[in-house]
Amino acid sequence: MADTTHRSDTIHALLADGTTVGIRAARPQDWDEVLRMHREMSPEDLRLRFFAVNPRYARAAADRICAPGRRGYRALVAVAHERVVGVAEFTALPPSEGEQRSADIALAVAEGHHGQGIGTLLLEHLVHAARDAGISTFTAEALAENHAVLKVFADLGLRTSRHFDGTDVRCTVHLEEDECYLSAVDRRGRIADVASLRPLLRPRSAAVVGAGRRPGSVGRAVLGNLRCGGFRGTLYAVNPHATVVEGTSSYPSVASLPLVPDLGVLAVPAPAVPEVAEQCGLRGVRALVVLTAGLDARQAEALFTACRRHGMRLVGPNCLGIADTADEARLNATFAAHPPLPGCVGVAVQSGGVGIALLERFGRLGVGVSSFVSLGDKYDVSGNDMLQWWETDPGTRLAVLHLESFGNPRAFSRTARRVARSIPVLTVDAGRSEAGRRAAASHTAAAATPTMTRRALFDQAGIIATRSIAELVDTAALLHAQPLPDGADVAVVSNAGGAGVLAADACTEAGLHVPALDTALADELRALLPPGAATANPVDTTAAVTADRMRACVDRLAAHGAVDAVLVVLVPTALTTGTGYDPLRALTDAPGARPRPVAAVLLDQEAPVRLLPSADACAIPSYAEPQSAAHALAHATRYARWRAEPPGSIPPLSGIDPGGATATVEEFLTRHPGGGWLDPRDCAALLDRYRVPQLPWAWAEDEDTAAAAVRHLADGSTRVALKAYWPGLVHKSDQGALRLDLDGVDQVRHAYRDLRERFGDRMTGALVQPMARRGTELFAGVVQDEVFGPLVLFGLGGTATELLADHAARLAPLTDRDVHTLITSPRCAPLLFGYRGGGAVDLEGLEQLLLRLSRMACDLPQLAEADLNPVVARPDGVVALDVRLRILPRHAHDPYLRRLRDAGRRRGA
Repeated sequence: MADTTHRSDTIHALLADGTTVGIRAARPQDWDEVLRMHREMSPEDLRLRFFAVNPRYARAAADRICAPGRRGYRALVAVAHERVVGVAEFTALPPSEGEQRSADIALAVAEGHHGQGIGTLLLEHLVHAARDAGISTFTAEALAENHAVLKVFADLGLRTSRHFDGTDVRCTVHLEEDECYLSAVDRRGRIADVASLRPLLRPRSAAVVGAGRRPGSVGRAVLGNLRCGGFRGTLYAVNPHATVVEGTSSYPSVASLPLVPDLGVLAVPAPAVPEVAEQCGLRGVRALVVLTAGLDARQAEALFTACRRHGMRLVGPNCLGIADTADEARLNATFAAHPPLPGCVGVAVQSGGVGIALLERFGRLGVGVSSFVSLGDKYDVSGNDMLQWWETDPGTRLAVLHLESFGNPRAFSRTARRVARSIPVLTVDAGRSEAGRRAAASHTAAAATPTMTRRALFDQAGIIATRSIAELVDTAALLHAQPLPDGADVAVVSNAGGAGVLAADACTEAGLHVPALDTALADELRALLPPGAATANPVDTTAAVTADRMRACVDRLAAHGAVDAVLVVLVPTALTTGTGYDPLRALTDAPGARPRPVAAVLLDQEAPVRLLPSADACAIPSYAEPQSAAHALAHATRYARWRAEPPGSIPPLSGIDPGGATATVEEFLTRHPGGGWLDPRDCAALLDRYRVPQLPWAWAEDEDTAAAAVRHLADGSTRVALKAYWPGLVHKSDQGALRLDLDGVDQVRHAYRDLRERFGDRMTGALVQPMARRGTELFAGVVQDEVFGPLVLFGLGGTATELLADHAARLAPLTDRDVHTLITSPRCAPLLFGYRGGGAVDLEGLEQLLLRLSRMACDLPQLAEADLNPVVARPDGVVALDVRLRILPRHAHDPYLRRLRDAGRRRGA
C-alpha cells in the first residue's frame, strides 16, 4: 500500500471530473503499488506502453520508478484513495555541445482511470520539474496507433513535433512556457474547478451536522433556511439526540445516513470538527461548509488534512454559509436572517458581516444574487474558484468579491483578466498598513506600498475597485441596469441650474468630462425645451419643463453621440409637487432602450441608490447624491475602456541570458548565504545578462586604479563621476558619497582621497563613470512581494523621487499594454512625449528597459529589489546611471501550476 499520509511534499490537484488526486515524487515504499498498477493494466495498454506484452516489464518499471533518487532522473506518482493511479518519469539525456538539454519521458495511467486527466496533470508537473532541472525539451517514443497518448501530447499546449518511423513515432515537446500553454492550463483548470464546485453549490443532497433542537442554534437556523428556501435535493439532519429536527429526518451520525450526501454543513463545536470531517470523508461526502469558528492550530490542521485526504472541497471555517438561487438548487445553507433574493450577482466575501450587508443592499435594490459564498478563513475554496464558477454560470452577469487576503495573486489576476472580459468584476479596495513602507531600505521598496500593489493587480485585471461597500453597490446598480459608456463625456441635464452645476463638478472630480455641446445640437435641444433653457452643458431645462419635453431632451442626447452618458438631476419644485406631473416619467417612459447609459440624481430621494423601473425593462439607476452617480459612471467608463482594448502580449526579448543570470545569483548566494546587496560589479554583470543599458564603468579600490579608470573611460576628454561604495549604502547623496563633474586625473585622485578620509575602512572601493549627458531623470525598479510576486515601478527619478512620489506600478510579467500604461500614468509623462516643444525621449528604449527588468524579476525570484535611479532618457537613448540590486535566498514558485492550496497557504486568497 502506498504511503499517502498527508505530507508537505504532496501537491493536491483537481481532475477533470472534479475529484482530487495527490502528486508527489515516487518513493521506495511505493514499489508494491506501482507494480500492482502495472500488473492490472490490460494487455493492450501494456503493449502500447512497453511496445510488447511481457510480465517482467512491470517489475522493471517498478524497480526504476521507486529506486532512490538519482541525478538526471525524476518520477512522479498520482495517488487517489491511497492507491497509485498514474506515473510519469523523465531521464535526462547526455548533453550535446551547443544543444539544449533534453530528457526522455514515459507515462502510464492505471486501468479504469483513463479520461480523468491524470496523465495530463502528471505531465504538467513533470514539465515544471524539468524546467527547474534546466531541461528544455522532452522526447517520447510511442506506437503510431497509440492515439490516446499522442493526443495528450498534442493537447498539452506546448509546441510539439512528431517524426514517424514505420509503426513508431518520436514526439518532441518543447518546454518553453508561452501564452498558448498557459491558456491550455487555464482551460483544464477551469473545467476541473467547476466540476469540483457542483457538489458544493448545486448539491443533489445535503446534511446539516449539528442541527440542534434548541431554537436559535446556528445548525437549526441553517436547516430551517434550507427547508424554507425550497432546497431541491434530499435533506438530512445529523443529531444523536433527535430523530426529527425542523421537520427533517435526523440521524445519529454521518455514517448512519441512508445515502451519501453531496454536501455536509458543519455547525458543531470546534473540538468535534476534525472527527466529523473525517466521518464525512470516509462516507464519501464531496464538499463541506464549516460554519464553526475558533479552531485552534491542531483542529485546523486536522480539518484541512481530512479534506485533502478524502478529496472534499471546503468552504470556511468561520463563515456565514453559502447560497445558490438557481432553480435546480434553491440552496440557502446560511444562517442569515433573510433569504437571498434570486438575481444575477455572484458574491464571495471573507467577512460574514460584509456578506450580510451586501445581501441586504442588493435585495433592497431588487438586483439579487445568483450565488453567495462566505469564504470565512478560506482554507480551500477562494475567490479564484468563484470567479471560474461565475464565468461558466449563465445566471451570473456581475461578480462581487470582498477579499481580505491573497494567496496566489498572479493566478487570481490571470483568472480575473479573463472573466472580466465577459462580466464586470467588482471589489472593495480597503487598503493596507504602510508600516512596511517606513521600514523600506531603497527607493523602490519605499514606493511600493501595499495599496499600490493591490491597485496594480486590480487595474491590470480589469477589476473595478471601489472605496467602500456603498460605492460598490452604486456601481453595481449602474452596471446591472445600463449599457457600458463608450467614453468619458457626460451630458448633465437638470431642472434646476444649481443642481446641475453640483453634478457637473462631481463628474469632473471623478475624472469624467462635461464638454460643451456643439451649436447644432444645442439649437436642437433649445427647440425641445421651454423658453429660457440653457443648452451649453450642463443643460438647464428650467423648472417649467414637462415630462414629454424632458424625455425628448434626454432621448436626443442619448442617441446623438456627442456624449457617452447622460446624468439627469431632478429636484422637487412647486411646479411638480401636488400637480400630478411626475418628472420621473421623463426617464421611465422611454419608448425603447436608449443606446447610451442614463442615470438619475433625485435630491429628495431617501435611499442612497434605487432602480427606477422603465417601460423598456431597462431600469434607471437613481442616486441621492451627484457624487455617487459620478463615481459609478467613472468606474463604468474605466472598465469599458479596459474591456475595449485588446489584451496585451509579452513581447519576445533578444540577447538575454537567464541561465547566466541564475549562475551569477547562485554564486553570490554561495558567498553570502543570507543574501544582501550586490556590489557594483555584480550589479553590472546581472544587468548585462538582460541587456539593460548602463553607463560605462570601472571599479577602483585606490586612487591609482581610479586614475587609470579615468584614462580608460574618458580618454582624458570627458568629465567623470566618482561614487563611493560599501555594503549597505543606499542613498549616496544623503551620505555625501558622490563626487560629480571631476575634470582629469588630479581631481579624481583628490576626490578619492577625500572619500577615503571621510568614510575610512568601511568604504570598499568606488565606481568611476563618465558624466552622462543631460536628459529626463527617471526611476525604474522592482520589488519582489512574497505574496504578489514581482512589482515593476516607474516614474520621476533623481534625489526627489520619494518626496514627489510620482510613480506607477504594474505586476510582472509586463505585457506591451502594461508597459504603455506604466510610461503614460505618472504625472511626469508629458516630459517623455515632447513637452512644450521639446523632443520626445527614446520611448522604444524605455519600453525595452522596463520589459527587461520585468523578465529579470520573473526569472530570478531571489531578486528582492532592483533600484535604477536615475535612468536618464534622451531622444537618442536611455541609460541607467545608478543601480542597486538586493538578493535573498528564495526559491521559484510557479503561480500557474495546477494545485490546490496546501496547509502553509491556507489563509491566503
